Amino acid sequence: MKDRAQATGNREQESASPKKSAGTPQTPVPEAAPRAVIPANGAPPPLEAAPLAYENTAFLNSADGRIIRIVSEFLEPLSRFRREQIQDTVVFFGSARFRGREEADHALELLDNTGSTRPAPSEEQPAKAREIAAGKATDLQRKRAVAAVEMARYYEDARRLAQLLTQWAKAIPSRKHRFVVTSGGGPGIMEAANRGAYEAGGKTIGMNILLPFEQRPNPYITPSLNFEFHYFFMRKLWFAYLAKALVVFPGGYGTLDEMFEILTLTQTQKVTKKITVLIYGPEYWKKVFNLEVLVDTGAISPKDLDLFQYVSTPEQAFEMLRNGLTENYLSAEGPAASAPPQSGKIAADEDLMAGWNLDDFLGPELAKTKK
Repeated sequence: MKDRAQATGNREQESASPKKSAGTPQTPVPEAAPRAVIPANGAPPPLEAAPLAYENTAFLNSADGRIIRIVSEFLEPLSRFRREQIQDTVVFFGSARFRGREEADHALELLDNTGSTRPAPSEEQPAKAREIAAGKATDLQRKRAVAAVEMARYYEDARRLAQLLTQWAKAIPSRKHRFVVTSGGGPGIMEAANRGAYEAGGKTIGMNILLPFEQRPNPYITPSLNFEFHYFFMRKLWFAYLAKALVVFPGGYGTLDEMFEILTLTQTQKVTKKITVLIYGPEYWKKVFNLEVLVDTGAISPKDLDLFQYVSTPEQAFEMLRNGLTENYLSAEGPAASAPPQSGKIAADEDLMAGWNLDDFLGPELAKTKK
């Protein structure tokens, strides 16, 4: 009886366990997923607080957050311009690739790209005198050796003009900083403009742009007015909104783009304020483009050539800037521009959009329909 009960027990144990086939590998039984530990009272565990929307980096950097980033590139500069008491600017455009010549033995070199800190390859650099004498320079290097000296002159001219303009603007009686020298914030002509204003003891603005390659703001920008933009169109907006004058030094694609954009906005009356536009170095620019052809073919009107003036020296450019800015702004503002605000009243230039009217933001077409 005892043996029969033991045999029955063995059979029941075999039927309860999986059968093994000789020579057949056994598939492991997957383990059950761990169950959440629930407190004895049946409530789920505490949940961490979600990040605030404006602190959610993943959202802000996503496509859904693009509008927030765009608006930020308008409001953040606006708040800084108000805090730094900037009323208006004079913008300098020009190539980022040219270096200055301060000493006779300064090695002239070209930069690799617009905004880059990396020099161009050796085969694209201006040839040195010994290389030319030894017959080792290519045609491109010889041409650039001649051009480099001329380009270095433009650097020094931009620096000198910014000095003259800043010294004059600092003497204007005003609660705010007038006609502040502004550049794209990079090297080359941009550095020269910021440098001249810095050496004259004035504030100076740099509006840099985030580019795929290495680049950095030049060291002469006023630190509190050092900007970096992601969107080109927001950077251009700030160039145009505050500018009362524009000086265009020799440059490449970026300089041409910025110059013709301002001229187009003025021609089409999308910018209603008067902007003095100077094109510096006719010996360079008249080889780059011939705008008289546009007049001859009817592409533009003869009066469109009056939107700018050519200049050749820092002193000539300064006289034209001073005359244009005085006629268009200082004379029109009169003594009220420097008078203190009346007690209990908010001065016009202390408003959120100080120095601008609704036309500047809506354009003349929409502004006419405002209620």
